[in-house]
Amino acid sequence: MAKLRRFPFYHQLEAMDCGATCLRMIARYYGRFYSLEYLRELTYLGKQGVSLLEISDAAEALGMQTLAVKTSFDRLSEDIPLPCVAHWEDDHFVVLYRASSQHVWVADSEAGKFKLDREDFLRGWAQDEEDGEPLGVLLLLEPTDEFYEHEGREASKASWSYVFSYFRRYRYLIIQLLAGLFVGGLLQMAFPFLLKGLVDVGIGHVEPKFITMMVMGLLFIFLTQVGVELLRRWVLLHMGVRVNIKLVSDFLAKLTRLPLRFFDSRMTGDLMQRITDHERVQYFLTSTALFSALSLFNFVAFSFLLLFWSGWVFAMFFIGTLFQLAWVYFFQYRKRELEYKRFDQSAENQGKLIELINGMQELKLHNAEAQKRWSWERTQSRLIRTGIDSLVIDQWQRSGADVLNELKNLLITFFVANAVLTGEMTLGMLVAILYVIGQLNAPIRQFVEFMRALQEAHFSLERMNEIHEKADEEDISQKITMLPEMGDLILDRVSFQYDGPNSPTVIRQVSLRVPKGKMTAIVGSSGSGKTTLLKLMLGIYPPTEGAVRLGDVNLDNIQQRLWRDKVGAVLQDGYIFNDTIARNIALGDEIIDKHKLLRAVKVANVQSFIESLPLGYSTRIGQEGLGLSQGERQRLLIARAVYKNPEYLFLDEATTALDTYNEMLITEELREAFAGRTVVAVAHRLNTIREADYIIVLEGGEVVEQGSHDQLYFARGAYHHLLRNQMELGA
Repeated sequence: MAKLRRFPFYHQLEAMDCGATCLRMIARYYGRFYSLEYLRELTYLGKQGVSLLEISDAAEALGMQTLAVKTSFDRLSEDIPLPCVAHWEDDHFVVLYRASSQHVWVADSEAGKFKLDREDFLRGWAQDEEDGEPLGVLLLLEPTDEFYEHEGREASKASWSYVFSYFRRYRYLIIQLLAGLFVGGLLQMAFPFLLKGLVDVGIGHVEPKFITMMVMGLLFIFLTQVGVELLRRWVLLHMGVRVNIKLVSDFLAKLTRLPLRFFDSRMTGDLMQRITDHERVQYFLTSTALFSALSLFNFVAFSFLLLFWSGWVFAMFFIGTLFQLAWVYFFQYRKRELEYKRFDQSAENQGKLIELINGMQELKLHNAEAQKRWSWERTQSRLIRTGIDSLVIDQWQRSGADVLNELKNLLITFFVANAVLTGEMTLGMLVAILYVIGQLNAPIRQFVEFMRALQEAHFSLERMNEIHEKADEEDISQKITMLPEMGDLILDRVSFQYDGPNSPTVIRQVSLRVPKGKMTAIVGSSGSGKTTLLKLMLGIYPPTEGAVRLGDVNLDNIQQRLWRDKVGAVLQDGYIFNDTIARNIALGDEIIDKHKLLRAVKVANVQSFIESLPLGYSTRIGQEGLGLSQGERQRLLIARAVYKNPEYLFLDEATTALDTYNEMLITEELREAFAGRTVVAVAHRLNTIREADYIIVLEGGEVVEQGSHDQLYFARGAYHHLLRNQMELGA
C-alpha cells in the first residue's frame, strides 16, 4: 500500500470512535479544528458506535450539507464530491479523499492512510449489486457558510501541564538529581584529557608515576559516576512509584466523578488500557526524559570539546549524525501508525480475555469455549502481526542507524589515524577523540530512544487528557447543598432515549406522582420501560425531556451525593464485590455498624445462611457473587439496601430469584421495616405488589393506568389483563 500524508489525519482513540473521527478529519480538511469529545457528543456515541444517520445529523449541526447515497465505484472519480464518508466492512467508517478510475485513497482512523485498487476497495465497501454493478454506501458532505460561522469546542493540544504538576512536590529531589548528573557530566569531561595525558606524557615519556596519577584520576571519575548512577536510580524509584500511584489514583477518582452514560459507551478493555497509559507517561518522565536531559548536556559539552580539538572531525561527525537521524525519522510515521493500531488491538484483546473469564459458566453450558477461544486467538493473532510489523520497522530503523553510525566512526578513525601519521595529531589526541566520539554516540542513541518514547507518551497523554478533560457528572458549585424536606417524587412530562434523538424513545411523556411515605408499584410487560423509569427516579440518568422533582425542587438542582445518601436500591444488575459478606452489605462504611448489619440480614432472611458458613460474615465472596446462588445473591443485595436505612427504597424485580415462601417472608419484612417511608417497587409477579398503596401501569414507555389495586382491577383495563394472565399461568 502506498502511504499518503497530505490529507489531514487523526487516529481514533477508542474502538467506537471511527464515525466521530471521520467527521473530525473532514472538518479539519475544511479548516475547522474540533475536539473529538465534542464530535462524540454530536454523534451521540454509544457502546454500539454510531450510525450513518447520526454522523449526518452531527455534520449538519456543524453547518454542512449532507446526502447519503448508494452508488458505484465509477462515479467516485466522476461526480462524487470528496472527501466523503464510506461505510466500510459493515461495521466501520472511513474517509475517501481522492479517487481515480482505478484507485481510491482512504483515510482509516484505525489503520492509517493508504491507496487501494478497485478490487481491494470493492471488497471492503460494496454491500449490494445492481445490474451486475457493485454498489456501496457513501455520506457526501459539503460545508456551507454556517459551517465557518459555527461555534463549537475547538480541539486543544494534549497538555503536559497537569502531569508536570505531580512532580512539583519532588522539585528539590529533581534539582539534586540534575545537580548530581551535572557534576558527573563535568567530571566525565575530564576523562578524555586524562586519557590524552596518559598516552602522550605517561606512555610517550615513560613516566610511571604520571601513569599512576592518571589511572587514579580515571578511577575516581569512574567511582563518582557509579555513585551518581546509584543516586539516580534511588531517586527515580522513590519518585516514580509515588507519582505512578498518584496518577492512577487520580484517574480512578476522575472515573468515579463521570456520569454513568460515559461507561455505557466505553469498552472495559479501553478503560483498562488507560492504566497502562499512565504507567507509560510516568516512566517517560521519571526515566527517559531525565536521562535524556543529562545526555543533552553531555552531547553539547563533548561537541564543544570535539570542535575545540578538531573542526573538520566535528564537521564529519555532525554530517554523519544528520544522516543517521534522517534515517531514524524516516520510519517514525509508520511506527506511530502501528502504535495506534496496537492500542486498539490491545484494548480488544483485553476485553475478550475479561469476557472469556467472566463468562466461563455460560461458555461451558453451551459448549462454546472453543468458539470464544478462537475469537480471542484471532484478535491475538492480529496483535502479534502488528507487533511483528513494529519489530520489523524497529529492526530496519535500528540496523540502518547502527550501520550509518559505524561508517561514520570508521571514516573518522581513518582520517584521524592518518592525521597522527602526518604529525597533525598526537596518539593521545587520537585516543581522546575516539573516546569523545564514543561519548557523543551514546546521547544520539538516547535521543532516538527519547523521540520514540516521546511519541508513545504523547499518544498516551492524548488518551489520558481525553478522560481528564471530560465534564464531571455534576457541577456541585451550582447545586443545592442541603436536601429539601422529603416530599413526593414527581415526574413531569418525562421522556428518555438512551442514545440520542435517533434512538428509540424508551419513556414517553410520563407524568406521575410517587406519594411520600407510601408504597408505589410499577408494573407492565417486559420491555415496557419499568427499569428505565426507576433509574430516572434514582437520578442515574437525566431525562431527555421533562423534569424529575423532589417536592418543588428539580432533582437536577440537588447534589447527587445528597440524594443518593437518602435512597437505597436493589437493581437487577446489582453488583457483588470481591470482598467479605459484611463489607458487601455495609458498602460505603469504613466501620461496620453491627446492629444495622444484623437488622439488614434479618429483613433479607439471609442470616441463617451467613451464620452457617465457617467464617460467617467474614466469608469472602468472589467477584460478581461467584459461588452464590441467584437467590443468595439477591438477598445480599436486599440486605445492602436495608443496611443503608434509606428514606426512599427502590426495588427492581428484587425477589424474582426467590421461592414463593422466601418472597412472601421478605416482602412482609420490608413492608414492616419501611412502614411510613417511600417505597417504589418494579415487579412482574403481581401478587407481590397487590398491597401497594398506588400502582402505575406502563406499556411501551407510557403510563396507561394509575390507581390502587381494587380501582385498577375493577376497571378491567391493562392491569386487569396482566393480573388475569398471571393467574392463568399459575403465578
